[in-house]
Order: sequence, then structure tokens, then C-alpha cells
Amino acid sequence: MLTTITGTYENGQIIWHETPPVKERTEVIVTFLESKEDKISSDKHKRRGGTMKGEVWISDDFNAPLDDLNDYM
Repeated sequence: MLTTITGTYENGQIIWHETPPVKERTEVIVTFLESKEDKISSDKHKRRGGTMKGEVWISDDFNAPLDDLNDYM
């Protein structure tokens, strides 16, 4: 049986946010997620919006029907 529950690791202990559904000794795998501090520091390295302004354009006839598809229309 595979079951996922959440918890918080702090000061060498895991505090479960819900009760595990097992009563007997069971092997577990613990996966550590990125901390909020790590997310904040990694956000600094993300690209900013608007850096390609004026570099990308769409043709005025972008939505016009294609002549190649006239047989199917």
C-alpha cells in the first residue's frame, strides 16, 4: 500500500499533519520539498516579464484562412 501524508520537519522531528493509516511497523520514504526560503531565493533568478517587448510580432493576417485548406472548407 502506498499512502501519502503531509508533515513538517523541524528540529530533527517530523510533525504529521494527519494520522498515518498504519498501526504496525512499516517502512517509509521521506521526500523533502523545497522550503519557502529556497523558493524566494530561486524566484530572484527567474526571468522577468517584458524583456522581449518589441522582439515578437504577429502578422496582420494571422487569423486569415489558409489557401491550402480551401478544399476542406
